[in-house]
Amino acid sequence: MSWIKEGSLSWLQAACVKVVRSGQVPRHVAFIMDGNRRFAAKTNVLKVEGHSKGFDKLAETLRWCLDLGVPEVTVYAFSIENFKRSKDEVDGLMDLARQKFKKLLEEKDKLREHGVRICVIGNLSLVPADLQELIREAMEATQTHNKAFLNVAFAYTAKEEMANVIGEVAGGVRDGGLLGQDVGTKLFDACLYTRHLPQVDLLIRTSGEVRFSDFMLWQASYSCIYFTDVLWPEFDIWSLLRAVLCYQMKYPALQRLRLKEEKSVLAAEEQQEARIENFLSALNSKRALSFL
Repeated sequence: MSWIKEGSLSWLQAACVKVVRSGQVPRHVAFIMDGNRRFAAKTNVLKVEGHSKGFDKLAETLRWCLDLGVPEVTVYAFSIENFKRSKDEVDGLMDLARQKFKKLLEEKDKLREHGVRICVIGNLSLVPADLQELIREAMEATQTHNKAFLNVAFAYTAKEEMANVIGEVAGGVRDGGLLGQDVGTKLFDACLYTRHLPQVDLLIRTSGEVRFSDFMLWQASYSCIYFTDVLWPEFDIWSLLRAVLCYQMKYPALQRLRLKEEKSVLAAEEQQEARIENFLSALNSKRALSFL
């Protein structure tokens, strides 16, 4: 299946989407797409087929997000912890990823039409070299698109992301590029894999599990968290609309918390700002070179 499923909503679905769009729509929705293996067991198919059905559901969900006017979506596609699964399942997931990124490269025109930019975040040094190359090509092929953004967390955990930031910031202090007083939440934000993304407004987890599974722990500090019992391959537009309605009800309280946080981090001295900017510029150049 394509990365974005073409198709129209029923008149009832379209009417409900229109009503929901009249309220505050989240700019950034993150998904923990859980339940593929349980769906496979439930329907008596192989695990890899369950994961494939999960990708098909992602394509549908991206279409619904575009219909709703959600410009940014981040999905938890593969955790570093998933490498601990059986070799057959891990190999199957890597093969599935290869197929899907090759499909993406075949669909460049469709992604250009929708203006969708693909970004993959995580420790990509952990994935096979040929898959790294496909990921790099996919990101390069869509890097000028700016209407909608799909971020794929692959070989990712929040603990690894934060440990990586701590190591890089500590190195900056050790090398003299930063001072201890420069270290704070603003600098930490700017060093994350997600540094170029807006704040997560709504985080949705499927399958009935009520936990984050080491996904975007820092970024979800002021997010609306929505848990649903629906298995990911069975997620539908009604599930998404319920989640967005939940966000809209909580939006005023979340906004107050965010504004309070923003005020507390404002106004660093100009000299401190300059040091941080120089450090971040050097860090981003180093990261770009390491991915070539």
